Amino acid sequence: MKKRVIVTGATGFVGSAVVQRLSTYQDMDVVALVRRKNAGLPKGVLAAIVSDNPSAADISFDNVSAVVHCAARVHIMNENSEESLAEFRKVNVKFTLDLARCAAQAGVKRFVFISSIKVNGEETSPGRPFHADDHPAPIDPYGISKMEAEQGLRIVSAEFGMQVVIIRPVLVYGPGVKANFRSMMRWLDRKVPLPLGAIHNKRSLVSIDNLVDLIVTCLDHPHAANQTFLVSDGEDVSTSELLIRMGKAMGKPARLIPIPSLVINAVAFMLGRRDVARRLSSSLQVDITKTRELLGWSPVQSLDDGLVKTAKEF
Repeated sequence: MKKRVIVTGATGFVGSAVVQRLSTYQDMDVVALVRRKNAGLPKGVLAAIVSDNPSAADISFDNVSAVVHCAARVHIMNENSEESLAEFRKVNVKFTLDLARCAAQAGVKRFVFISSIKVNGEETSPGRPFHADDHPAPIDPYGISKMEAEQGLRIVSAEFGMQVVIIRPVLVYGPGVKANFRSMMRWLDRKVPLPLGAIHNKRSLVSIDNLVDLIVTCLDHPHAANQTFLVSDGEDVSTSELLIRMGKAMGKPARLIPIPSLVINAVAFMLGRRDVARRLSSSLQVDITKTRELLGWSPVQSLDDGLVKTAKEF
């Protein structure tokens, strides 16, 4: 009998890549949770239609061995109100835990939850990367909601015996990437001079191919059960270096002006763009030693190869 896997958020950036990868396995049936018919799913993938306010109880778990939960209310810059936290909790906490309980009660063996590095925090000190088993220190509503979902999943796991695997990605890039990463590519494509030539931070990134490969590994790896993993490409770069290497991949050399980060942060503060400047100048590194050693996993794609693949799509 084929294994059946449910993927939530199946039309999102990560979820669609997971569905595409799983659809290539002949011994697996993939059920994609989508909000509309004709969602552009790969051939052979089963679609389950859910509403804008889905109820986990409306989802069939017949013969399902695992759930990959990618659906989430995503982080929005400058969104820090109490009302915002309540909205994040509706999707990222309540729906996640409702889904997990229904899956556990139906006998689903494993629940893979795509969380966020924001559970660890927003930035790291030089040479002191985040580890998977660090004490959580989320700051914004999105990170807090992901942490609360993780905590609730561990309770569900203890109550029902369903294995839970938590994956906390750093910034994910790849073909079709949106938001700030795509904006960076637009700057390079237009040959815009950028005042980022003196940024000497260190940031971890993960290509969508590396993230999906780890997710697939965690579907049935015996040592993944009830563990938390961080994931990256295994190579950290400064913002300046990332722009140079992305520009090379695009065939559009980066035009960088060496402006000190203190000046950039001061100007950004006056313009009300402090969060943007912080992301460009601060460090956020992760240590994936646990992921490598416990699972025997290594990134399948280098940073440069990931950038080239992203550039080709752009």
